[in-house]
Amino acid sequence: MNKYFLQKNKLFLLTFFLAIVSFNAPTLADPLDKIEEFTAMLNDKPDTAYAIALHESPKYPKDFKHVAFVNPDAPKGGTLRLHNTGTFDSLNPFIIKGVPAAGLNYLRSGLTYESLMQNAWDEPFTLYGVIAESITIPEDKHWARFKLRDEARWSDGEPITAHDVIWTFRTLVEKGQPFFKAYWNDVESVEAIDDKTVIFKFAVRGNAELPLIIAELPILPKHYWSDEEHNFEETTLEPPVSSGPYKIDKVIAGRSIEYARDPDWWGKDLPFFKGMNNFDRIIYDYYRDENVAHEAFLARDYDVKIENVAKIWYEGYSVSSEKSKHLIKEDIENTRPAGMQAFIYNIRRPVFQNDNVRDALAYALDFEWSNKQFAYGDYVRTNSYFDNSDLSSCCNLPDESELEILEPLRGKIPDEVFTDVYKAPVTDGSGNNRSNLQAGIKLLEEAGYTQLNEDSVRFKTLPDGSVQTLEFEILHYSSTFEKWVLPFVKNLKRMGVLANFRVVDTAQFQRRTNTYDFDVMISDFGQSSSPGNEQREFWGSDKADIEGSRNLIGIKDPVIDDLVTQVIHAKSRKDLVTKTRALDRILLWNHYVIPMWHYPEWRIAYWDKIKRPETLSGMSPLIVQTWWSAETETKAQEK
Repeated sequence: MNKYFLQKNKLFLLTFFLAIVSFNAPTLADPLDKIEEFTAMLNDKPDTAYAIALHESPKYPKDFKHVAFVNPDAPKGGTLRLHNTGTFDSLNPFIIKGVPAAGLNYLRSGLTYESLMQNAWDEPFTLYGVIAESITIPEDKHWARFKLRDEARWSDGEPITAHDVIWTFRTLVEKGQPFFKAYWNDVESVEAIDDKTVIFKFAVRGNAELPLIIAELPILPKHYWSDEEHNFEETTLEPPVSSGPYKIDKVIAGRSIEYARDPDWWGKDLPFFKGMNNFDRIIYDYYRDENVAHEAFLARDYDVKIENVAKIWYEGYSVSSEKSKHLIKEDIENTRPAGMQAFIYNIRRPVFQNDNVRDALAYALDFEWSNKQFAYGDYVRTNSYFDNSDLSSCCNLPDESELEILEPLRGKIPDEVFTDVYKAPVTDGSGNNRSNLQAGIKLLEEAGYTQLNEDSVRFKTLPDGSVQTLEFEILHYSSTFEKWVLPFVKNLKRMGVLANFRVVDTAQFQRRTNTYDFDVMISDFGQSSSPGNEQREFWGSDKADIEGSRNLIGIKDPVIDDLVTQVIHAKSRKDLVTKTRALDRILLWNHYVIPMWHYPEWRIAYWDKIKRPETLSGMSPLIVQTWWSAETETKAQEK
């Protein structure tokens, strides 16, 4: 029904609808609810658009030709070789079982699956139509309607329909990773209006992010997963029917996966993808560990490497003079929020339920000394869950707008939130951090760990007579951090704390992460420039005991739950920044992690057989999506 007709004829329509409701009242469960629902529909002022932004307007107009971070004339062809470490045993990234192969994303668009809409990567949070040609939402954001493109098809030729969307949503929430249920927690229902139109109704009003995160839904083929031969809940190495620009072409279990570009892909002519998906083939080779992988790069076995180890960046790229002509190394600044890489406490463990203990152990990490020894002083200490962004609380005490949120919470949150800006313990970098260790010991003694056993490890006697000893394991899947962790372990020993660093394979690490079978682990909480519903998965009380959730810490705090809800319902960018900073302060001063470090640039090394756009997105280098083959370009120019 035309929205202008609705607005101009409200009185007539409402009277007509009242008559219908009155006539059918005996058969309706609650006639009043139906009247309220119809009245609400009349008052809606839905806006249909090709793109949607969280708090501002889309950067690109409806008639845009291409995004800014591509070469629109990039040639198609050639092969891109990439690497990964460890192994894989599944081509289904949507479930908790198995280790999925590289190149398979479980959210937003990817190589093999497209989502309803796609993030532009050079805006805080704006989505442009992909499978959906348009989105319609009312002012109060309590529903979102998507019109699917007629040309959108699966790789087997079947059309993508609203029924695929409905099946995907319900299946991911009921059978997929716990993340999905948390992320789309406020979706009340999803219905097909016709084969190409689907509407999501929300349990809340005013959640500006909810229509966007629903638009990120990667659509899966109902007809494929619903037959008797395919079980969505099990791992598989059979390439599934897909909707993206690439198909899985060749799989060697645990060793490599190869994608082939589909020249007839239905989305290849959309302006959003102009200059993207340029390689004919994309191959991920797996290596035992990062050391072996690095040697393979120097041997030119794969094409590009984002280097995360400063010492290797400065010392590990020596090649022959002939090879050096073809090796390109670039430091490229980015605007991506650093998130929080850290030693993460599992506070389900009794020893870490005391915040003094958690605070004390941070004094044993001499970042300044290690940074000079192992990283040429390149790294920046992380002092916020949202570092390298305007969302960080790392620079100032709470302002007036933050205090409006925080003041009612006095007594329920750490007092330091009001008096100090969080900063991880600092040393002079000399390697003599005696004063820090003494500060840490004082906190441990305040927590009751005043005695030492025969191994010089601190312990305390609990009320039930049992003994709690300060010893734990630090878990990770790579030995890369060993040189950083061992001095930390040594300093802990000087404080009377026994810790050991354990490296396990990626599959075991994933299993132990999913079941929270760790004391302390090295991991990270990645953040976007527009935090929202995913924060429930990180910190939500209802996720702490769900296997496979991202609440690795085990937080169960109603104050944090409420603040996360406030972040999700932020009404403007300014409001979002204020509420996120408040959340950041509370997380930091609870000492749930020992922050590590970050580097606000990308270190990218690549061989000159590939080329990149002159302008990169500040959020991601998008190597797979936007780079191209130099050899193919040369051949095209010669023609």
